[in-house]
Amino acid sequence: MRKAIFLFTSMAMLQACATTTAGTGSAQTPPSVMQGTKARTASYLGGGALPDGLMLSPPPPAAGSAAEARDKEGAAAALAMRGSARWDLAKADADLRPAHAAAAFSCSAGILIDQAHTPALVRLLSRAMGDLGGSTGEVKKRYMRQRPFMVNGQPMCTPDWDKVLRRDGSYPSGHSAIGYGFGLILAEVMPERAAKLVARGRAMGDSRRICNVHWLSDIEEGRVIASATVMRLNADPAFAADLAAARKEVAAQQSKSAEAAPDCAQEAAALGQ
Repeated sequence: MRKAIFLFTSMAMLQACATTTAGTGSAQTPPSVMQGTKARTASYLGGGALPDGLMLSPPPPAAGSAAEARDKEGAAAALAMRGSARWDLAKADADLRPAHAAAAFSCSAGILIDQAHTPALVRLLSRAMGDLGGSTGEVKKRYMRQRPFMVNGQPMCTPDWDKVLRRDGSYPSGHSAIGYGFGLILAEVMPERAAKLVARGRAMGDSRRICNVHWLSDIEEGRVIASATVMRLNADPAFAADLAAARKEVAAQQSKSAEAAPDCAQEAAALGQ
C-alpha cells in the first residue's frame, strides 16, 4: 500500500513539473521533484548512479531523544516567524520550478540568473535538479517521517500542498538537497562568490523549517546527500561540459554593465544580512 501511495505521489508531482519546467505558468512545482530510484525527469545521472542515501543517512531522531527535542525547538522558533519577511521568502523558496529556483540565487550571484541572460546556467541547474531531488527518495520511503505541521497542527506556508505533503516523507528534505546543491554548483561556476552562494543554498533549505514542513534534522541531512550528489555529478562528462559552458556564459555576463538583481535589499533584510 505504501509503495502504491508513493508511486501516485511521484507521478502527480512529476506531471506538475512537466508543465512548469520553463518557469512559466502560475502553478508551483509540488514539494519534491523525485521520489524513486530511477530518473523520470531530465537529469545527468539517473537513479542507478545516485549516491546511496540509505548508506549516507542514519535514521531520523528517535522519539524522546535530545535530537528530537532539538527538532521541536527549531520548529517552535519557526512558528514565531509566521507573517514576517523571512516567512515570505520561505514561501517564495518553496516554488521549485527550475527557472524560479535558479533565479533565487541572482542576488548572491551578483547577476540576473534567468533564461534571457544565462540560459546555459539555467539548463545546468535544471538538469541537476533531477538528480538532487531524486537523491533523497529512498531515505524518504524508508522512514516516512511525519512533517512538523502534522505533529503541531499549525499552518504551513503552502496549504495547497497539504495532501501531497502528507504522503511524502519528511526526512530528509528534498528542497534542502536542491537548494544546497544549487549553492555548491554555483560556487563552482563563480568560486569568488562561493560563500554567498552556499549560504543562500543553506537558507533555501532552512526555508522549509520556516514553512513548518520540515524538521531541522531533515534539512541538515538534505545537505549531506546534496554534497555527495554534487561530488558524483562532477565525475559525469555531460555535467562537466555544461558546467564549462555555464562558466563561460557567466564570465561574459559579469563583464557587461552590471544589471541589478531584483529585490536584493528585501532578500538581505529577510535573511538578516
